[in-house]
Amino acid sequence: MSPGTARLTAGWQAGGRATTLREHLERYGALPRASSRGYGSPGGPAALPDAVTEAGLTGRGGAGFPTGAKLHAVAARRGPAVVVVNGMESEPASEKDHALLSLAPHLVLDGAVLAAEAVRADVVHVCLPRTRQKLAERVRQAVTDRQESGLGKVPIEVHGLPEHYVSSEETSLVRWLNGGEARPTGGRHRPYQRGVQRRPTLVDNVETLAHIALIARFGPAWFRQAGLPDAPGTMLVTVSGAVARPGVYEIEVGMAVADLLARSRADEDTDAVLIGGYAGTWHDVRSAASLPISAGPLRSASAIAGAGVLIALPGSACGLTETARVLRYLANQSAQQCGPCAFGLPSVAADFAQLASGRGGEDVLARLDRRLGVLPGRGGCRHPDGTARLAASALSTFAADVSAHARHMPCLPARRGTAAALPVPRPHAEGEWL
Repeated sequence: MSPGTARLTAGWQAGGRATTLREHLERYGALPRASSRGYGSPGGPAALPDAVTEAGLTGRGGAGFPTGAKLHAVAARRGPAVVVVNGMESEPASEKDHALLSLAPHLVLDGAVLAAEAVRADVVHVCLPRTRQKLAERVRQAVTDRQESGLGKVPIEVHGLPEHYVSSEETSLVRWLNGGEARPTGGRHRPYQRGVQRRPTLVDNVETLAHIALIARFGPAWFRQAGLPDAPGTMLVTVSGAVARPGVYEIEVGMAVADLLARSRADEDTDAVLIGGYAGTWHDVRSAASLPISAGPLRSASAIAGAGVLIALPGSACGLTETARVLRYLANQSAQQCGPCAFGLPSVAADFAQLASGRGGEDVLARLDRRLGVLPGRGGCRHPDGTARLAASALSTFAADVSAHARHMPCLPARRGTAAALPVPRPHAEGEWL
């Protein structure tokens, strides 16, 4: 990435601490108002949704939905709206949202306030995992600093929610803010139609809101100077695993997987990479090398950008063993509200554990094939879809090991029991949803 595309990460190397409000304003300038031309076009509050649409910004939380369309949808509803900042970051391998809120909280809060003005919201709710108390303290201090400086025209409330994998889903946040459990809801209504207190609600990931703050200041044409014509801008990616320089990288959308691996100094014996996190897909590193990190090209390769995660599998690790550990975690993290989550995911996890240990035989492959074929599209949320996608990609990418394990001849790393390569957190809030 060229130096000029360090947008969200500008100044991150200065001390590793949260940017003060004064430093933030010196770096990015004053918060543009709805009547200014900083949105790229004049015309009042509607100018921001138009500018974001023209910029081509898509959500950076995983779904990749056009952000301008969400702004327009909420703004078109009657009555005062609500803005929800999604900082839950339930993906265990992702650190980008935590880093952004820790180091540049005012950029996120700028975007939230600007979005609130554009959709006529009278409150902003910032949702963070309850376990990250230091992060919540930093964000609350940033809110206080803004109020004392006169930037607190829209009230901002910071909340700590139970930390579960599915609690970052937008309907989980709305349900919790309405006094319920932090579990996804089915239902016919999306948050933009009927969300917090039955009001139209905009739910956006923290990185998405930070991009909105920059588009409002510098305009759509500036945003499009980076990235691809059909997928402009930059994005944050968390790189980990068999790399000498793990961490959060800001890249232009469309950077090749090989270039990011080279930038993070991946080990030479890395044979596979996980793209998109634990709802993503495994790939042979040679076939994935030229893939652009962008939703469209990745979709063509049966992959997703997801939460912006790239994990290089160490050459000493068994991909099937690693996947089995993650599948067990994902099964335990379900909301237990539908059959695919309550029964399908534990069954897939159990089958995969047998396969990884070399105890499954050919029967386990037949069961996995049948179960993975019926899980997608049947759950109350997309959790079963992502879990099935991860499992199916492992069976394909590690096909040689699958064949050996099914013949009761597990690969050498599996027999040696090498140290875990993928992070699987201990459950922080088991049984706690309120």
